[in-house]
Amino acid sequence: MTDPRYLPAPEVELTHPEWSKAATIYQLNTRQFSPEGTLRAAAQQLPRIRDLGVDIVWLMPINPIGQVNRKGSLGSPYAVQDYFAVNPELGTLEDLKDFVAQAHSLGMYVILDWVANHTAWDNVLVTEHPNWYSRDWRGEFTPTPWWDWDDIIDLDYAVPELREYMTRAMLHFVREADIDGYRCDVAGFVPNDFWENARREMEEIKPVFLLAEWEARDLHTRAFDMSYAWSWNETMHDIANGKADVETLYVYYAWNAKAYPRDAIRMMFVSNHDKNSWDGTEYEMFGDALNAAIVLSVIGEGMPLIYNGQEAGNEKRLEFFDKDPIVWREHPMADFYRNLFALKKAQTCLWNGAWGARMVNVRNTAYKQVLSFVRQDPQSRVFCVLNLSDTEQHVTFGPGPHHGQWREHFSGNELAVDAETSLTLPPWGYRVFVGV
Repeated sequence: MTDPRYLPAPEVELTHPEWSKAATIYQLNTRQFSPEGTLRAAAQQLPRIRDLGVDIVWLMPINPIGQVNRKGSLGSPYAVQDYFAVNPELGTLEDLKDFVAQAHSLGMYVILDWVANHTAWDNVLVTEHPNWYSRDWRGEFTPTPWWDWDDIIDLDYAVPELREYMTRAMLHFVREADIDGYRCDVAGFVPNDFWENARREMEEIKPVFLLAEWEARDLHTRAFDMSYAWSWNETMHDIANGKADVETLYVYYAWNAKAYPRDAIRMMFVSNHDKNSWDGTEYEMFGDALNAAIVLSVIGEGMPLIYNGQEAGNEKRLEFFDKDPIVWREHPMADFYRNLFALKKAQTCLWNGAWGARMVNVRNTAYKQVLSFVRQDPQSRVFCVLNLSDTEQHVTFGPGPHHGQWREHFSGNELAVDAETSLTLPPWGYRVFVGV
């Protein structure tokens, strides 16, 4: 009998909700989502969001925003004044309940953005429990060190009573509004054992889905279903701007395959509220490489994100601390996302975590410019080739799992691939093949 000391322990000890297996996620910035900036107004667009193929709606923080040291006219939603309340600018608890109920009726799920690391300067806890806060060298309340976050002050998770209070607040919205989980802001700044326990308590009510705004392997063991793929986004941005090539991208995929658990889900994105407001729109960030990056975010491993407005081809940086509504319009990007999300759902090899298949690298003759890979399981096969350069590339492939009969997804043309097959791709071009 094998000594139990040498048996491998499971890397992931939590169970992902069944509904997350082929899911996509949509970030909704309620303030900018409509001219009204309310949950009621946002709820009216839920059928349209569902039509894109979205499964999870992530609402940015819904709590009241602090007044003290407020930035801009409306402040940051990440400066929370009261964890148990709903920001009256967005609506009421009843409006939140209705939003969630409508999403559920459409087969979608809702997670809330949760800010556990810090509060506004005038959070109710400041006067009720000042000992729950971190202090600087002068013994005064302090923002998170080294960052320009002077509208917030740090909490101290060495205090058990704070942990109990914060857990109770998270449970409150699961019980009262029937939400389905949380996106946890700067998750790595809060001790992992807090998140692990909070999840255990939430799971006693219903299955939940937790997204960590962080990039670390151990978050996936007992706390989080999904983490940010920040390094993927940064690498793709460097490639799009001629600062790196595909070989640099291999570093991300090597780490994802070897350092992260097989059942860890990574969130893939070309934009989000941070990127859009502070770094630039996806058009500024990726230019002609944008569509190729989006294709890889959906066809490669991970769960793809849409930040609200991307489906309308939003070309402006949305103001973060002030009102700046999205200009909605019909745009080809909506059909582009709809097409890709439908493919993801139809091909089981493209599903999330251990439900889907690993990416298998297919070596090609322009491996520094062209990324090619196969994902396959007993039910499906997908072969993807992307020219991640600004010059035309002609490539051939050797032996590998890409051999066989394929249908090109976007054109519908069929192609037999063997060791002699070659492809020519325009700058930033891509081909996605489905096994037949």
